[in-house]
Amino acid sequence: MNKNFYSLITCFILTLGISVVSYAGNPDRQGEAGASELLFNPWARSAGLHSLGTSCVTGVDAMRLNIAGLGRINGTELVIANTRLYEGSTLKLNSLGFAQKMGDNGALGISLVAVDFGDIPVTTVNQPGGTGGSYSPGFFHMGLGYAHTYDNKISVGILARGISESLPDVSAFGFALDAGVQYVSGEKDEFKLGISLRNIGSPMNFGGGEGLAFQGDQPEGEANYQLTFNQRAEGFELPSVLNIGVSYDFYLGETNYIRGVGNFTSNAFSRDQIGVGAEAMFFDKFALRAAYKLEVGNSTNNEAENVYSGLAFGASVDVPLRKSSSQRLGIDYAYRTTNPFKGTHNFAIRMSF
Repeated sequence: MNKNFYSLITCFILTLGISVVSYAGNPDRQGEAGASELLFNPWARSAGLHSLGTSCVTGVDAMRLNIAGLGRINGTELVIANTRLYEGSTLKLNSLGFAQKMGDNGALGISLVAVDFGDIPVTTVNQPGGTGGSYSPGFFHMGLGYAHTYDNKISVGILARGISESLPDVSAFGFALDAGVQYVSGEKDEFKLGISLRNIGSPMNFGGGEGLAFQGDQPEGEANYQLTFNQRAEGFELPSVLNIGVSYDFYLGETNYIRGVGNFTSNAFSRDQIGVGAEAMFFDKFALRAAYKLEVGNSTNNEAENVYSGLAFGASVDVPLRKSSSQRLGIDYAYRTTNPFKGTHNFAIRMSF
């Protein structure tokens, strides 16, 4: 790895970012993208900051916001998380993330996220009240990422993600790429800058099952019989997002600090968002977080606001598994207000060793 490599990655991210920004923040395209589960944040630490930590996110959480932060771990990190999406809707996320330091400067990570829709009753035209059966859609994606840190100042990373969406009789599959850069500066690395580009991939479309087939009369001829016709589903694009964030740490001692965070999100299929937040760390064991996010521009009566415009907060507790040991157990929680519904709750158990 050399400086030319990092320059190339940076130029790649900025070039793609410019292409995304040229289409971003356009409410006329709102609702045209699919695979919106790619925008869900299953990790409680970063969710407590309303997903504004593009510049400072590290470890497993970085695989959702800025893959460059994956490289800023010291060893191994394992996270198991559950998210209760839009309280009252019965939607949930079940997630598993693993990150491993590779050599002195690299890190490899893998994340698995599945959407739990619960059991949905099967209804038909003839039985609108239900047939007595049920089904559950299978929405699942897996990401594999790598990040490298150069001279502890610049981190770059790239992540490939496979996306699977399926019903009992139809399915869709696609790939997406994330890329990111983080830069730190200062005597204690207190200033941080981050840029990430997410969900860049080819369009997806549903097929591969009998769900798009129907029975109809043969179009010509005197014989009266039926044929099976297959319909072609329209393709849909992935919800591309460009994030630019900054943060600054105000140290109150060796292990205590207050971090101020700011972030701009450019959405290709909805209006842009800006947000600010703060994270307070005490004794390297306890953390409190709060953030506020809002959309850029004024909405009209015909435009739906983003469900995550508003307040978020969270907390973490980290304790050593043994006295004077680097092995730690962490418990993370986050709450984000939503409109409508009753908010989203994130829970996570984190092990570092």
